[in-house]
Amino acid sequence: MKNSYKKIGIAEESRTELHDLLDLTGAEISINSLPAGASVPFVHSHKQNEEIYAITDGAGRVVIDGESIDLKAGDWLRISPSAKRQFFASEKCAIKYVCIQVKENSLTAYTMTDAVV
Repeated sequence: MKNSYKKIGIAEESRTELHDLLDLTGAEISINSLPAGASVPFVHSHKQNEEIYAITDGAGRVVIDGESIDLKAGDWLRISPSAKRQFFASEKCAIKYVCIQVKENSLTAYTMTDAVV
């Protein structure tokens, strides 16, 4: 019988992609960490996928289409596919965040409409 779940443990790394580790079929999820003063070394956008970010620890900022937005633990952020983005850790502390990437406008059912009781 095929398992209906997969549980893993992960080590503390600068970036861990969960796609292959969890056999994901509908989302790309990564766990990321930037040390104090560091940044993602590139600006990027996407063709189809929106990104949802959860800031889990520390502080920093993101530049989205030229606008600088401060970030701190507890913040959540959604970025549309075409927006150009780059993340930076604070000069004083590291930043840790989870990035969830899904196809924009693909959500057709959610907890209240998809749950079976």
